[in-house]
Amino acid sequence: MSRIGEALDQAVSTAQLADALDAVGCRRQVMEAAIVPLAIGMRAVGRAATVQFAPVEQDSDDPYDDAIAFIDGLPEGAIVVIATGQSTRSAYWGELFSAAAIGRGAAGVVCDGYARDSDKIRALGFPVFAIGSRPIDYRARMEITRADSPVVCGGVLVNPGDLVLADDDGVVVVPADIEVEAVARANERASRETTVLEELRNGATLQSVWTRHRVL
Repeated sequence: MSRIGEALDQAVSTAQLADALDAVGCRRQVMEAAIVPLAIGMRAVGRAATVQFAPVEQDSDDPYDDAIAFIDGLPEGAIVVIATGQSTRSAYWGELFSAAAIGRGAAGVVCDGYARDSDKIRALGFPVFAIGSRPIDYRARMEITRADSPVVCGGVLVNPGDLVLADDDGVVVVPADIEVEAVARANERASRETTVLEELRNGATLQSVWTRHRVL
């Protein structure tokens, strides 16, 4: 992960990052709400490694070759972003792919389709965000058509290397050209919200806090 990505404070939430993106005029960077963590409390931050799936009708002798090459080539800190065209024909990610991604040092997975082996993924502690779970294999149903290229996942354009943050509230993607400013604003907002929270707990009114900090 780059030095800029590392500069995102660990306290920053997707809500704070989304607000920061709003503030710089980038208002369509939050993926659709259907994409949720397989377990409450999962959090992932890293650089997008993108892959696109599309329907296929015939079987292949080597149906996993492209996935194997993609996962084995993941850089440390990557978040796998799986674009499915929102197809519900199959699952796209499971336990063994998760184990391999952990071995490569990946940070998590975001998929706008289904995952499977959910209980086993949770046992591994690997952050996976998907629209739900379905036990169907993608073999002879879906295939990888391209990797490491721009994709649309959850309604958001994701370029390889984009900064991605996912938590219980959803998934946010930061375009490279506004990353420095967005990260700086998100870090500042997280710090200011800590102050605001303390003031509210100590009895300050919402109006007084808003007037002083312009944060709610």
